[in-house]
Amino acid sequence: MLSLSMIVRNEEARLAACLDSVKAIADEMVVVDTGSTDATMAVATASGARVERMEWPGDFAPARNSALTFLKGDWVLVLDADEQLRAEVIPQLQQLMAQPDVLVINLLRHELGAAMAPYSRVSRLFRRHAAIRWSRPYHSMIDDSVRELLTSEPQWRVVDCQEPAILHDGYRPELLAGTDKAERLRLAMESELAAHPGDPYASAKLGGLLISEGQHARAIPLLRSGLEQATGPGSERYELLLHLALALTPTDPASAVDFYRQALAIPLDQRVSLGARINLAARLLEMGQLDEALQLTQAATQAAPEVALGWANLGLMQRQKGNIGAALEAYSRAINLDPRNATCHQNHAVALLLGGDIEGARNSFRSAIQLFREQGRDREAQALRDKAQGLVKLDVEPII
Repeated sequence: MLSLSMIVRNEEARLAACLDSVKAIADEMVVVDTGSTDATMAVATASGARVERMEWPGDFAPARNSALTFLKGDWVLVLDADEQLRAEVIPQLQQLMAQPDVLVINLLRHELGAAMAPYSRVSRLFRRHAAIRWSRPYHSMIDDSVRELLTSEPQWRVVDCQEPAILHDGYRPELLAGTDKAERLRLAMESELAAHPGDPYASAKLGGLLISEGQHARAIPLLRSGLEQATGPGSERYELLLHLALALTPTDPASAVDFYRQALAIPLDQRVSLGARINLAARLLEMGQLDEALQLTQAATQAAPEVALGWANLGLMQRQKGNIGAALEAYSRAINLDPRNATCHQNHAVALLLGGDIEGARNSFRSAIQLFREQGRDREAQALRDKAQGLVKLDVEPII
């Protein structure tokens, strides 16, 4: 029996889709509400979930531990409201759960809209065992308790599901805007670092936040300190190396390339290390090393053909290589996956123009300009209109 466990507050807009995604595998769905003022509880009930209530304890680890007490299943699947389970992965999960010595199934989570690291691996599907508990501030996990359990009960296995299992929509910039998510992360990680200076986990999380805010100089010493103390799993060291490379890129691109290579040397799932591969290729392209950049990007699209960024970058590289047909194919794949990417439409238009398709280029330029406008990027829309007007005689009104 599989129980879905969720903790929610004011998630009426996204909850139904999440619950619908697990109905084919969950025997019970338990939604623990921590103080919603909207229709969250009604949506949960209408979707077939049982609703429980608790006061918010101040952090996710104690909240998730309390939520475990409401469950009846032998297995536990934990999701947030901004996540959905992919239907295609359910048969594989059922096969893994049927194996009597499997304790935890690590799931690949696709971080939609997150170019820095399109995939992460999360321990969200596990047997309900008294020793498995959540820990760590903010980004809570069961990993610490599982490592301790395996020392006393080594008969258990922790396995990886190889296919993407969870779609996570929480990192899109338009969804983060207006929330206190970044500030809560900052406070939690600063508190952890005050208690445990140089802690690799907190250093990686806070370092990533600082980079997203453009505070590269503050992130660099923090990430270096975390690396000095990193003795845990390879994924933890990978995240520190990835973030350090990103932080160094504006001022020391050669060192950034070295840290990307160190990150890729860690034996991880190719989707988990996709961020390092794509970013390394972009840096090599800037440094004139087109052949290696192209090779890395082709490998990225083969490993994760569902990620639009890989195809968009491949289109740019193929265009620079003079392979216009291959560039057009790559741009088409990228646009099919991410149809509202204005820059990709713009680059597609340039490739069409180079290939002699004037009308196609005109239409793609128009699409790019319209998307820039809809996304409030009027300056980019105007600049593109002015440039394209002289190339293909656009019939597009000026941006006022």
